[in-house]
Amino acid sequence: MKTALLIIDIQNDYFPGGKMELVGSIEAAAATERLLAAFRKQSWPIFHVQHINTRPRSTFFLPDTAGSEIYASVSPMPREPVITKHFPSSFQETNLAEQLQDAEVDTLLVCGMMSHMCVDTTVREAFRLGFSCIVTHDACATRELTFNGVTVSAAQVHASYMAALGTVFARVLGVDEILENMAATA
Repeated sequence: MKTALLIIDIQNDYFPGGKMELVGSIEAAAATERLLAAFRKQSWPIFHVQHINTRPRSTFFLPDTAGSEIYASVSPMPREPVITKHFPSSFQETNLAEQLQDAEVDTLLVCGMMSHMCVDTTVREAFRLGFSCIVTHDACATRELTFNGVTVSAAQVHASYMAALGTVFARVLGVDEILENMAATA
């Protein structure tokens, strides 16, 4: 099995001062930075995903803005591919699947933003395409949502999506457990 780190949409607009600030974005980026360092140390495959909004009336991740840039602490090295996407799925109208197949990857270690949108959609599509997935729950962030007059806290949104993904689509682990497993197999 060959595992790749897939970092989804850790971009400036999701951080304090951005146009779509998430709860826990700084902590999720710090956890991702730890995974990124471990993968770089082992020279294991890393793929960055950057969302650029092209829909009319979009308010964040606008083309050619500082908000759409990948957050500095997890920015790609020159040899690390950056997949540009315009939809919640990192696979829709991108060549991510082909790049993963070319790299002989069969397992994805997924982290990023937002838990309830692009992380969820990408993991479900990866599962459909035959990839095994591990979601790093503490390297993901989201925001509160409202439905039918009820406000659901970001923590509850995140927990609900991690629970749902963990039932069929992925193993859901914390960064410490993943790094311990990596150290044991390196």
